[in-house]
Amino acid sequence: MKPRSFTYHAPTGLEEALAILAADPEDSKVLAGGQSLVPMMNFRLASPAQLVDINRIPGLTGIETEGDRVVISTRTRHIQVQNNGLAGPLGSLLRRAAAYVGHLPIRTRGTFGGSIAHCDAASEWCLVASLLDAEMTAVSAARGERTIAAADFFQSIFTTALEPDEILLRVSLPALDATWQTGIAEFARRAGDFGIVTATAAVQVLDGVVSEARVSIGGVSEVPFRSSAAERVLVGRPMSEDLLVSAAEAAADEVDPPSDTHGDAAYRRDLVRALLPRALGETTVIGA
Repeated sequence: MKPRSFTYHAPTGLEEALAILAADPEDSKVLAGGQSLVPMMNFRLASPAQLVDINRIPGLTGIETEGDRVVISTRTRHIQVQNNGLAGPLGSLLRRAAAYVGHLPIRTRGTFGGSIAHCDAASEWCLVASLLDAEMTAVSAARGERTIAAADFFQSIFTTALEPDEILLRVSLPALDATWQTGIAEFARRAGDFGIVTATAAVQVLDGVVSEARVSIGGVSEVPFRSSAAERVLVGRPMSEDLLVSAAEAAADEVDPPSDTHGDAAYRRDLVRALLPRALGETTVIGA
C-alpha cells in the first residue's frame, strides 16, 4: 500500500509550522511520530494534501514538574514517558501504561501528544488523560494558545476538540501526592496489540478509607469511559478486595460496549469485571 501524493513540510520553528497549517487547515496533518498516521495514509484511510513534520521544532519534548502539575510536551516519545524519573503514583502509572503501548520500535518513535491528538479508542494515553482530568494546551496562528479539559477534548473515535489549524503543545496532569494510588490493567490478544478492554484507576485513601476515586475504561465506547458508578461505590468506604469487586460490577453494569470481531458486548463487560479489580488491586494500601 502507498499513500496518495502529498506535500511534505519540515519547519524548524513553531510559528512557521502554524503558518503552514493556517494556509490550508482542512487538508493538512501534523506529523510527529507517525506510528498511527502513516499506516492510515498507506491504507488511504487518511489522504492529507500536506504533512507538517514538527520533529525539527525545538521545545516540544520533555517532562517537567510545575508546582502540583506534571507537564508532558507533545513530542515526548513513549519510551521517554516509560523511563520517566517521576516519583510517586503518577510516575508509576505512566511507566505501567507505557509498557502496554505497542512494541519497542513503536514506543521509540511514537509520541505522547500524537496519541492524544489521534484519539484512538484503545489509546492508553487518552485513557490516562481522561482518568486524571488532564488539561491539553493547543496553539494556532490565528487565536494563540488555549487550554482544553479532557472531558471536552475527547469527542468520538479519531475526533477531538482540536481545530484543523491547531497543534497540541503539551498535556498537564496532576502530580498526585503519596495519598494516591494508581493502577492499570489491559487485555489484548497478543502483547503489543490494541487492548480489547483497558481499566485504569486512581484512588485517594486516607486512614484506610477511599476519599476520592477516578475510574476510566477503554474499549467500551468511542472515547475513554469515566465510570461514575464505580467511583460512587468506592468513595467513603474502607479499601478492601470486596470493595474492588463491587466497583467492577458497578462499572460493568454501567458500560454499553460495542460488539465486533474481537468480542461481543457481554465479553467486554466480563473483561471490565476482571480487569478493574486488577487495576485497583495495584494499590498497596488495602486494609491500611
